[in-house]
Amino acid sequence: MKHPVLANRVRLIVWWLVWLFMTLGQLLLYYYAYGRFTTTAIPDGIISLIIYSGIGLSLWYPFRYFNATSSRTTAVITNLVVSGAVAVTLWVLINKYFVLLILPKVNDYQAYWEATFPYRIGTGVFIYGLIVLAYYLFISLYNLSEKNAKEAKLESLVKETELKMLRSQINPHFLFNSLNSVSSLTITDPEKARDMVIKLSEFMRYALSKKDEQPVSLRSELENLRLYLDIEKVRFGDKLSTEENIEEKCLETKMPVMLLQPLYENAIKHGVYESTESVRIITQAKIIDGYIEITICNNYDPAPSLRRGTGTGLINVARRLELFYGNKASIKTTKENGIYTVNLYIPTDFL
Repeated sequence: MKHPVLANRVRLIVWWLVWLFMTLGQLLLYYYAYGRFTTTAIPDGIISLIIYSGIGLSLWYPFRYFNATSSRTTAVITNLVVSGAVAVTLWVLINKYFVLLILPKVNDYQAYWEATFPYRIGTGVFIYGLIVLAYYLFISLYNLSEKNAKEAKLESLVKETELKMLRSQINPHFLFNSLNSVSSLTITDPEKARDMVIKLSEFMRYALSKKDEQPVSLRSELENLRLYLDIEKVRFGDKLSTEENIEEKCLETKMPVMLLQPLYENAIKHGVYESTESVRIITQAKIIDGYIEITICNNYDPAPSLRRGTGTGLINVARRLELFYGNKASIKTTKENGIYTVNLYIPTDFL
């Protein structure tokens, strides 16, 4: 730990201002002790200020050493008392020596010294106590800032780990199903298989190259999601269609990478898989009162299904929103008249 005063210019200025005020108080005290004002009082006060402030700055090093090497309270107190006695003694002796060196012809200084000597010892002890308290305060503030920094770093690591875990939960069956489709197409339609492999490669490159702590624009997300939907269209043909209504000013809004993909995956899983009719996925985005509202809706078969979802995809998205935006973003789902709708509300000015 660096010197708490010397390492900070503002603290050093405050340090000298405090000593200036203490010197003024000391002069008033000595005036009371001596009974009248003398010309030696100001030089004596200035020299006293310079010497004791220098001793006070140097006291940091033994103070830090005592607190670092000894855990026993009695040992720390003993060391502080001894260092205090040494500091006050040095201050008194050096102060007198320099005053006599600078003002050798002053006749009344000895009388002034003797009258103020008890007060010098008292103020020396008092000021030493203030210095010790100040250094303890600096150490406490430093330890608190270190603790807060470590907790913030730990929280960031936990958050990053959870984000990576949530992102890793994106359904790997999509990849397996796509590869199976490619395998079939290599026999029936090699050109379409080639196109699907290229799109699958671009989709996976995007998914794996982005980091959660580096948000992407809605524009990038939509471009990648079109690849995802194109791959699924190869599998499902005319049974799957898409539509987009995106306001231009929404496209640069930042969000976690692959945030929307689980929502489209749910639409396909619970819409296309389970419906005998054609399914249309509609994506809309518009800005309302400082928030971008992203709406993803699809028709589905309202008849009861034997396959029940676990809700992992929606939970995943909700948790990632919470980790990334705190309580400033939200997600809402509704089912009405055979239409399943997901609404996301994301602040436009978060980053």
